[in-house]
Amino acid sequence: MFTGKTALVTGATSGIGLAAARRLATEGAHVFLTGRRQDALDEAVAGLGGNATGIRADVSDPDDLERVAAAVRERGAGLDILFANAGGGEFAALGDITWQHYADTFNTNVGGTLFTVQAVLPLLNRGASIVLTGSNIDVKGAAAFSVYAASKAALRSFARSWAAELVGRGIRVNAVAPGPIETPGLAGLAGDPESAEQLLKNLAGGVPMNRLGRPEEIADAVVFLASDASAFMTGAEIYVDGGASQI
Repeated sequence: MFTGKTALVTGATSGIGLAAARRLATEGAHVFLTGRRQDALDEAVAGLGGNATGIRADVSDPDDLERVAAAVRERGAGLDILFANAGGGEFAALGDITWQHYADTFNTNVGGTLFTVQAVLPLLNRGASIVLTGSNIDVKGAAAFSVYAASKAALRSFARSWAAELVGRGIRVNAVAPGPIETPGLAGLAGDPESAEQLLKNLAGGVPMNRLGRPEEIADAVVFLASDASAFMTGAEIYVDGGASQI
């Protein structure tokens, strides 16, 4: 499906990012992966075989993003698929939110996505596809998660605006909005294993399908949005959340 194509996946060392990188590589793309930890990045690249290149990078660091763009540029094939996935968040009740909590969340989720796209913008080939990782929380309310939710709502707005701005270049921009997905990052929101087990159980109970999603299920949606199967879609958001935002 993607033979001869070049893809970039940020936040690709675990969870959704790693699952998407695997799918893209399996479908024939050469995949650039980014992550903040070199050991995890090396392991992820090794698991993808010879069809992958790892770049240690923090998307909230402009110098790192320039190194990512330089690596893609040096390969000389441009970029056909960008999955801007890196992000994260922590719980904080309204009265406990600090400037640092706000800045860390927005610098990574919003600023990191914005400046990742900007850094590789000159490298995007005509017909390229940009996929942003949003969240179904952009249309829901969640106690103690308001800053994270606001950052994901900003990404939804980016998808619309960038789709309008880039349509003349034949570049599509869409977002995938996961619900609760069984990833290390989700479990990490809890302070200890016992709390994590209870958190995951509670989240699964709030999903009409009565389970958590799997990273591979989000990767399927990413592949769809990156492929010609979605050629008439731009500025859209696909909810992959077991019906949690719809039912």
